[in-house]
Formats: sequence, C-alpha cells, structure tokens
Amino acid sequence: MKKDETLGGYVEAFRCPPAFQGADGVSYTADIIVDEKPDERGQFGAAVLFIRWSSDGDQPDGHLETAYLAHGESPAQARTVLEDLTLYELKEHLDRLIEERKERPDW
Repeated sequence: MKKDETLGGYVEAFRCPPAFQGADGVSYTADIIVDEKPDERGQFGAAVLFIRWSSDGDQPDGHLETAYLAHGESPAQARTVLEDLTLYELKEHLDRLIEERKERPDW
C-alpha cells in the first residue's frame, strides 16, 4: 500500500484533508478530532469528522462524525491510530454515517 492511501499519508503528501463524494452525492472532507482531556480511565478518544460542503464548494454546510474509533494514553497516540485508516475505510465510515442519518427521523 502506498503511504498516501492512508489519512495521515494523504495529508502529509498533499497538505490538505482528503475529499470524498458521499453516497448522498455531496462533497465531504475528513479530519481527525481528539479529546482535549482524558476520560476517567486516562484515555483520549479519537474520531473522524466529515465536513459537508455546499453545492458550490464555497462553504461548509454541515458535518457528520464517527463514534470514537481509537483511544490512546495521549492525544498523539489516539491520533496515530486514525492516521493509519485507509481512504477506502474512511469512505466506508462516511457512507455508513450517511445511511444512518437517512434512517433517523427528522424531529
């Protein structure tokens, strides 16, 4: 596998977050979010944040985020786990979140 096929490798190679077309036909970019403070076990949680872009691509108009996908004893340790996700895995997470959103009623 080439290094730029992972989230961390892509950002390092291209100096920007990867972009995807979601299953809903909308553009998203992906980034990692990590807790600023540890939980009661001393672990930092990390998740992927997908920013949804307006149809003209000029501004964000929403977001989706995964549940915690990794935990670590430091923010860097938790982040490293997610940096190793492949772009294919990220796309699967994104499309699953889009599908889950469609299944929830709007209240």
